[in-house]
Amino acid sequence: MKRAIVIVIDSMGIGALPDAKEFGDELSVNTLVNLANKENGLNIPNLEKMGIGNITNIKGVNKTQTPTADYGILNMKSKGKDTTTGHWELMGLVLDSPFKTYEKFDTKIISEFILLSGCKGILGNYPASGTKIIEELNDEHQKTKFPIIYTSADSVFQIAADIDIIPLEKLYEWCKIAREILDKNNAAISRVIARPYKIINSKPTRIGGLRHDYSVKPPKDTLLNILVKNNKKVLGIGKIYDIFSGSGITDKIPTKGNAEGLKVTLNSITDRNFDLIFTNLVDTDMLYGHRRDSLGYKKAIEEIDSYIPKFIEAMSNDDILIITADHGCDPTFRGSDHTRERVPYLMYKKNYIGKNIGTKDSLSYVSDVIKEYLLSKTAN
Repeated sequence: MKRAIVIVIDSMGIGALPDAKEFGDELSVNTLVNLANKENGLNIPNLEKMGIGNITNIKGVNKTQTPTADYGILNMKSKGKDTTTGHWELMGLVLDSPFKTYEKFDTKIISEFILLSGCKGILGNYPASGTKIIEELNDEHQKTKFPIIYTSADSVFQIAADIDIIPLEKLYEWCKIAREILDKNNAAISRVIARPYKIINSKPTRIGGLRHDYSVKPPKDTLLNILVKNNKKVLGIGKIYDIFSGSGITDKIPTKGNAEGLKVTLNSITDRNFDLIFTNLVDTDMLYGHRRDSLGYKKAIEEIDSYIPKFIEAMSNDDILIITADHGCDPTFRGSDHTRERVPYLMYKKNYIGKNIGTKDSLSYVSDVIKEYLLSKTAN
């Protein structure tokens, strides 16, 4: 049975797109290269064997004359630099219009949210770092029990609450209500995100494992839907189910971070129950990219690299492994937001001699490769 395994190293961009300045970035942004330079190189021998060093000059990574994988660069065709846009394009859906971003949410939307949620009021309603805003507004949150609502340079409506005073299920319910209100009002918001936190050692601390995303549904079928219509089983690991709002996903395994995501992916390859295993490894973005922690980012990539031999050992001769990214989040750049970048592409198959695919004009090249590989005899 042919299978495809896709691993998205969230935000591991490899150089600015020509229009980066239109998105508030500089042409110097380059997540992978810049963090390697800052941290005195990367130790990623397995990605090196696959050919990642052949794509561009990465400190600590050698080029190889015998790459074990196809290697190259994918440009993002959609106008965006967010998680949803990137993942949708990887699965063949290119957006003609970007999701909207906000400095604050309309009074109409906030008023309707307060009415339908019964929360009686809100705090915030401005762009902010998630860790910073809960520190700024926690005291008032404790007094009023009002949810903390904020956004960022991404298309997100985020709701934070101390789950020791607002039950987690109530926070999730508020997010579902917000999703419905935003969709009804054509707000074009990519994701509503539940941001639970607790007071730990006297400090408001986010509980990443309980985060939940409520994404807008894809407006058209993606490769995932096409696979399901052809009786293929699709497993979403990490936040994949949330990104696609469940569309085209037959099974899901949410994870609390990369360590769990890597283990679950390995177990799923070994168990051989799915035609497509689609994994998002979020720590590079959530914990290190946004927080501009280049050392943490480096260690996360090296941890991922250490799992590659285990994945390969568990694969059969009929499996392909694709490693890529969805956008950039250069930890050496100013601010805390994503960066508009190209992404690397690696495709490994046992007993295969890799080649340079050059630069492709869309992330949907991944979708094309998988569709051809899995459905070449059954696709309509």
